[in-house]
Amino acid sequence: MEIEGKIAVVTGAGRGMGRAISLQLAEAGANIAVSDINADSVEETATAVKALGRESLAVPADMGDISQIDRMIAQAREAFGRIDIIVNNAGVTKFLDIMDVLEEDWDQIHRVNAKGVFFGMQRAAREMIDQRSGGRIINIASIAGKGYSGTSNAAYAASKGAVLSMTMIAAHQLARYGINVNAICPGSTLTAMGAETMAGRAATSGASIEELEQARDARIPIGRPNDPEDIAAMARFLAGPGARNITGQSFNVDGGLVMH
Repeated sequence: MEIEGKIAVVTGAGRGMGRAISLQLAEAGANIAVSDINADSVEETATAVKALGRESLAVPADMGDISQIDRMIAQAREAFGRIDIIVNNAGVTKFLDIMDVLEEDWDQIHRVNAKGVFFGMQRAAREMIDQRSGGRIINIASIAGKGYSGTSNAAYAASKGAVLSMTMIAAHQLARYGINVNAICPGSTLTAMGAETMAGRAATSGASIEELEQARDARIPIGRPNDPEDIAAMARFLAGPGARNITGQSFNVDGGLVMH
């Protein structure tokens, strides 16, 4: 119970990595405000957190809408009295060739993946600063933000590159308040969003999903894609006392696809 009694906010918590992160933080002792644009799925995650013996609050929210971000943070603070951790996980993508990206695709992806992360980070940091007891901000980026060529599309890669830059700037500027800011960069991960991207890739390439999955796994040095729990394990570490002197970093969790 390394973060016993801490209060965490997790966005995009209705499924996949966000749900796994919520459950691992709860297992580590945190009470969780879970948020997702899908009200039904976020209620399911909140129920799963409560089943682990922790308190949970379900907050449906669109992370591309600043007024809804403000409401999410306010409800978490009102319910629990403070915010110690935020995991900015909510994100969107789809498979697109560089010549097929439209303005509306760019705007939709950056609205959530870049703007949503920034204002989620900023609004949570405001609470942490007022509390004067530090905090942890964990942003979910991607190896796509580091130039990995197997990305779903260029707009997505650009949005995740923005997350990496914002993480470093925030780490510099929030360190004086005792707030650690780090990013996790997943590689191929077995989530619903990943499956949707794979289906789009299959539709445009003419290859079957099975063939694409085999080719994906063959490219990964360890030989397997991530489960959501692999990302959650890193988030749990970064939220805990073992990461107290780590800030401004971006950690690849990808089976060795990107090494540096």
